[in-house]
Amino acid sequence: MNLKHLRYFWTVAQMGGVSRAAEKLNLTPQTISGQIRHLEADLGTVLFRPVGRGLELTEAGRQVLSYADKILNLSGELKQALSARQQQPIPVLRIGITDVVPKSFAYRLLAPVGKLPEPVRLVCREGSIDMLLAELALQRLDMLVADRPMPTGLAVRGHSHKLGESPLAFFGAESLCAGLPGFPACLNDAPLLLPGVHAVIRSHIDCWLNDCRLTPRLMGEFDDGALMKAFGQAGAGFFPGPAVLAEEICARYNVRCIGRVESIHESFWSITAERRVSHPAIMTVMEAARTGLFPSASHCNPNT
Repeated sequence: MNLKHLRYFWTVAQMGGVSRAAEKLNLTPQTISGQIRHLEADLGTVLFRPVGRGLELTEAGRQVLSYADKILNLSGELKQALSARQQQPIPVLRIGITDVVPKSFAYRLLAPVGKLPEPVRLVCREGSIDMLLAELALQRLDMLVADRPMPTGLAVRGHSHKLGESPLAFFGAESLCAGLPGFPACLNDAPLLLPGVHAVIRSHIDCWLNDCRLTPRLMGEFDDGALMKAFGQAGAGFFPGPAVLAEEICARYNVRCIGRVESIHESFWSITAERRVSHPAIMTVMEAARTGLFPSASHCNPNT
């Protein structure tokens, strides 16, 4: 028994005969009669008896008709409910990600959005913090993810929320790691790749190198962290990254973590137009960052 059988049966009962039902359904009488016979065989009872040139419901047929009314009505309601759901626009969450934020961190940060009970369409924009703050001011973004809090002195209303921080780690391709001295001495006179001067962490790295009296050979500066890692994967130089992502960086780029700098912490912030965040998707992102993204970064052995 299926809905098609029930609908044919219901139509014959309403029209009082197979021929009139066939006209209404735009089918042949033979098709209708065959489907009714299938339904009767499945139920194990006769549903109609001939009366003159038409058909009349048997007692069992009247009982089946009462159920068919309910089942077909529920079927129609289900279709309407699903149609209305499909027509409702999916809420959009617009996130700006500054170009210095690691792509893998951004993914892990935003992944919980896809697990919300109600679907949310994610729109991500990448660029400089100044450009993205302008978009936030025009209400074209709901939140920014950056390596710094809201800069002071800007004519933009925004509020900073710290997501977490991680010690800094250094990585290198296997071709650079053979026979290395201890960390951080291994960076002395070694090829080094660094974030561009617009990254907050860059000035901290420069100061740390100076304090440690290390003079590596600066082979490249990158605003895009993924591009820096790609050069590092090719053996162009050692490069820094958040220790909290060490395991993922090593696996994705086939590099080794050579050491960790506990005195330098890379921070990550969200910036919103509202002081008190009420957007449920943003609240989910921020809570997931604080509870799941920043465990103890313990994948690098040497510390300094």
